Amino acid sequence: MKRHAPATERNREPLLAVLREVLPASGTLLEVASGTGQHAAFFARAFPGLTWQPTDAEPEALESIDAWCAGEGLANVLPARVLDASADTWPVAHADAMLCVNMIHIAPWTACQGLMRGAARVLRPGGRLVLYGPYFVEGQQTAPSNIAFDESLRARDPSWGVRELGAVAAEGARNGLQRERVVEMPSNNLTVVFTR
Repeated sequence: MKRHAPATERNREPLLAVLREVLPASGTLLEVASGTGQHAAFFARAFPGLTWQPTDAEPEALESIDAWCAGEGLANVLPARVLDASADTWPVAHADAMLCVNMIHIAPWTACQGLMRGAARVLRPGGRLVLYGPYFVEGQQTAPSNIAFDESLRARDPSWGVRELGAVAAEGARNGLQRERVVEMPSNNLTVVFTR
């Protein structure tokens, strides 16, 4: 039942260090695109005061998410739910924070647009949306690995690809989300924090 993504094991500690600085101590965290569930299980243990709501667009992912969290014996994780970021309605009405790891480049641009619209709907004022993944940044030299990754993504699906950080930030701003900080991460990734 448990799916496994090796990248999750590599990026979880650096990402946790940033999350400790930006997430609230209590409340509800909505994780969009929880994937295997490895991040949900790891981060929920680190934030016992947060109620963690994992989600994924693929119904078949929910079993893996729930299996990872059940295996950790976590009382603060809700059952995983189906959530399509591009949809106009979500199964979660309110959240104090949101986390989305490695989604917007492995999805059509409409998923990023929907994520920003959804964050504007469900985040409480002052709530933060935390994104993690590879980005192109205008005016900065792009890592060859990100160029190769972008090409491989677009070969799999032309609607996918590494996103331009400025375009993502502009989409956030259109929905009342201000880019608060950008943190450089290992393997040429970024953590981007938005505040409603």
